[in-house]
Formats: sequence, C-alpha cells, structure tokens
Amino acid sequence: MTPTKGTGPAPESLRGAVKRAVTPWTVLVVSGVAVLQLLFIASYVGALHRPEMRDVPFGVVAPPTAAAQQTARLERLPGSPLDPRAVADEASARDQIMDRRIDGALITGPDGEDTLLVASGGGAVLATDLQRLVTGLERTEGRTVRTVDAAPASRRDFDGLSSFYASVGWCVGGYLCAAMIAIIAGARPAGLHGAVIRLGCMALVSLVGGLGGAVIIGPVLGALPGSVLALWGLGALITFAVGAATLALQGFLDVIGIGLAILLVVVAGNPSAGGALPPPMLPPFWEAIGPALPPGAGTWSARSIAYFEGNAVLGPLLVLSAWALVGSVLTLLSAVARRGRRQQEPLAGAF
Repeated sequence: MTPTKGTGPAPESLRGAVKRAVTPWTVLVVSGVAVLQLLFIASYVGALHRPEMRDVPFGVVAPPTAAAQQTARLERLPGSPLDPRAVADEASARDQIMDRRIDGALITGPDGEDTLLVASGGGAVLATDLQRLVTGLERTEGRTVRTVDAAPASRRDFDGLSSFYASVGWCVGGYLCAAMIAIIAGARPAGLHGAVIRLGCMALVSLVGGLGGAVIIGPVLGALPGSVLALWGLGALITFAVGAATLALQGFLDVIGIGLAILLVVVAGNPSAGGALPPPMLPPFWEAIGPALPPGAGTWSARSIAYFEGNAVLGPLLVLSAWALVGSVLTLLSAVARRGRRQQEPLAGAF
C-alpha cells in the first residue's frame, strides 16, 4: 500500500530558513556583539597588561637647598615615574595626602634615616611600587628609609579593591535595571508619562541597591570603613546615573542603546576606573577617560569616603550628577521625540 501523504504544510528548507533569519537587523546585532567582544579584550588588556608609574604626585620634605636637589633628582628618573614637589613639613605632607593632592612623600632626616609616607587606601599597588622605587633610590645614596602608611587600607580590603568592586556592582545594577525594563515593556517608553515612570522605577532601585551595597561592604563584611550613609548616597547616585544614561540611550537607539551603555560603562569605564591599578599607573588614554566615567568617579569617591575623610569628592560627584541629570533629561526627550507632538497620554499603559 502506498503511504498517504500528509496534509500539513511542507517543511521549510534550510536555505529558506537561513534567508528568513539573516536580516540586516540580525547582521547588525551580531556584528555589534563581536565588536564589543574585541573592544572588551583590547580595553582591559591595553589598560592593565603593563602597569607603570607615571607622573605620580609626590612630596619632598627637606631643607630648601636639599629639597631642590632631591626634587631635581627625582624629576630626572627614567620614564618620569614621579612628579615631585617641595612640601614645607611632614604635617603638610600628611595633609596633602589626606586631601589626595599627592600620593606619597619623602621626609629627609638629619641622621641618614628618611621616612616615606604612602597611602595604601588609595591603591595598594601604587603604595608598594612607591616603596620599592624610593627604597632602591635611597639605598644608592647610602641612606635608609622607613615606610609609614598615612592612609592605610582596611585589612579586609584586599589590595584596596573593595571600592572598585562596589562601584562596579552599583553600575551593573543601573544598566541591568534599564535592560530589564526594556525586556518587560520595550526599549522605548510609550510616552512622557512612561518615561517618568521608568525614571521613578530607576530611582527606587537605586535607593534600595545603594543601601544594600553600603550595608554589605560596611557592617556585614567590614571591607570598607567610613559612613554607611555616605556610601548609601554614593551607591544610589552611581546606580541612578548609569541607569538613567542607559534609559536615554535605549530611548533614542532602541536595544542598541544597551550595547552602547555596556561599551561606555564596562568596556571603557571598568579598566580605567583605577581599581586594579590607580590612575597614575594606567596608560595615558585610560587615565584621561577614567574620571569622566561612572566606574572611575565612583571608585575614587568610595575610597575618599572610606580612607580620606571624604576629601576630594566634589569633582567625581559632579561627574556622576551630570550623568544622572543628562540621562534623565534625554530619557524624557526621547519620549517626546517619539510621539512627535507634546500630547498628554493616559497614565495606564504608558510604561
């Protein structure tokens, strides 16, 4: 008996399925992912593969003539690892370290015993390299040096990295929240009310995430000292700044905006943040962009709160505030631009 042929539709050929799947949009998305992958590798390896000190702000405390000679000697070191300047006395040197204007200082003693001030709270790798460099230089002069940590990192803060990881965690919370909103309700808000609701959700997540992160790194793990309230505010600001920026990019560029946010925050921001390597040890490009991106501004601020009495945070906080403000404004503008007209839509279904 001859088998009866099925009455259902004929199966689609492989060639037809491929032709249907390979659209300009899928090619763009896949190509974008490949580019992000390569940029990730280039950025991280480029920033971190060969750490070298460069123009580290460094104080010299000595009598005027000796200070001038010592400063000139340090300026002539190969590769310019230090940017030395004369400082009046040890108290001034300590104050400048706590103000984060210098990263270390050499105090010349009259008996051939000098003191090196470092600040491991600003980065253990930098403090260690400064100690190694200055100890070697002093040995060639027949002098001895005693190292004093003027702003020591917590014993539970390995290599001073907790500030960096906390900042990265808050950044991740920001762009993941925006991405989840895109999955649930679409990348672009339905209207102005929808944009306001999205920003409100982001603010709520930021407050919760900021508090949770501050409690974890402070009272729970003891990784960072400093005010829990200050760290809460910082964490909330970082999360909202990154989240608002991601919402804005999604509003204008659809899901491509998520990729661009990852490019700015993860690919460019994390290796330039000064976490594994403090800014004076990064290559010039990464050292230059780090302070302008949320991970770098957040890491610097968290270290200042934890180890430097909250000094030198105005600039980084202004950077984070600018990201939050510009992101919020652009998110609202993206909703207005999409509608084409300034119309008031009902709240329901406007997310």
